[in-house]
Amino acid sequence: MSAPGGMLTVNGRPLDRTGVPDSERLLDTLRWRLGLKGTKEGCRSGDCGACTVLVDRRSVLSCLVLTNDLEPSEITTIEGVRTVPSGAAVQAAFVEESAVQCGYCTPGFVMALAGLVEELGPGAPAERLLDDLPGNLCRCTGYASIERAVRRLAAGDDR
Repeated sequence: MSAPGGMLTVNGRPLDRTGVPDSERLLDTLRWRLGLKGTKEGCRSGDCGACTVLVDRRSVLSCLVLTNDLEPSEITTIEGVRTVPSGAAVQAAFVEESAVQCGYCTPGFVMALAGLVEELGPGAPAERLLDDLPGNLCRCTGYASIERAVRRLAAGDDR
């Protein structure tokens, strides 16, 4: 095991990387070491987006990142997304548009959208947000409610 390269925080709390093997993916650290089960394991190959988290407010697929390779960073999971400025707005749009179906893909979509809004800024056009979401897969909604949630978010309609 290599020595961790600096402090990581997860949802504002320090992450002790002592004992984390060099080969351990961030997904496994979050789910199994920290018990943060909102980050879902889908494909383990970066194809579905279910494991999306924010690393320094940018969307990252946690199944493709080794925990010990991360520089000092702030990691945000679905459990802490409300602390990110765009997080509460994304969650509200999903609730208002009934975009939460079975819930398996929902955390990944919420995190990906929160990251996009953080990157592009509030008021990002819906088409731009939708164009950047193809890496997130949903197996049960047909995407209509997710698209409505994105459009509501882009319009700033939080009723």
